[in-house]
Amino acid sequence: MPLILQSLSPIATADLDAVRALASASPLVPRSDTVAVAETSAPLTPALHESLDAYCVPRGIDWAILATARKLSDFRLVAMDMDSTLITIECIDEIADFCGLKAEVSAITEAAMRGEITDFNESLRRRVALLKGLDASVLDRVYAERLRLSPGAERMLAGVQAAGIRTLLVSGGFVHFTDQLKPRLGLDFTRANTLEIVDGKLTGNVVGEIVNADVKARTVREVCAQIGADPSQAIVMGDGSNDLKMMAIAGLSVAFRAKPVVRAQASVAFNHVGLDGLLELLK
Repeated sequence: MPLILQSLSPIATADLDAVRALASASPLVPRSDTVAVAETSAPLTPALHESLDAYCVPRGIDWAILATARKLSDFRLVAMDMDSTLITIECIDEIADFCGLKAEVSAITEAAMRGEITDFNESLRRRVALLKGLDASVLDRVYAERLRLSPGAERMLAGVQAAGIRTLLVSGGFVHFTDQLKPRLGLDFTRANTLEIVDGKLTGNVVGEIVNADVKARTVREVCAQIGADPSQAIVMGDGSNDLKMMAIAGLSVAFRAKPVVRAQASVAFNHVGLDGLLELLK
């Protein structure tokens, strides 16, 4: 079981020694001053997971123990959540800011992502209803003024695309944003929710099937079938509880700046490094 450490700052020798001891690992060999790899470690147990988190997280180190050594060529698809994963914001919260309701909408979003609200459809309808009457031009302002890619996003995408891996952006957010990100980033597939707009105003309704946890997982399966891949050949990246079902069917799941419930169940968690940390894992 290979062990990979990554950080945004140089990893101290003392930290390499401490992590090696915790994981009963072979020597951690630096690839650079911010990345080190051990060929073998102890199997990952809940107790080891807790110990590594307790040591590494306060020191700004991301760790991963993979079941087997993996490389990019083992995979055919990278599927990503959008809000707070591929991009730094929750789009619905920023839209709500234009009608003075960001705090109220954000509270519902946070509870849903932590898994405290189990009915995602209802939580989305509640939030979207609060946007009723807002001028649709606000969507363009959110995209232009507030939407930013997460650290490492472009480098990660360039790396997987160069390896011939297809990309899917599957979001409980809105097509207004996924449709613009698709050509900008050269994404192969996107799926998201559609806000109803009448006479240039948001009606407070969502049109069509809501992209919830089940739909996300189904979309990953459908895209895998379309490209002739098995879900075990998919990498799934997400941050909230509505990403767990699609992460569960993937060959590798990455929790990015994620809620605790997601970090606990993902194959790997990136709490510090960017999305391009994926390339180091599969080098």
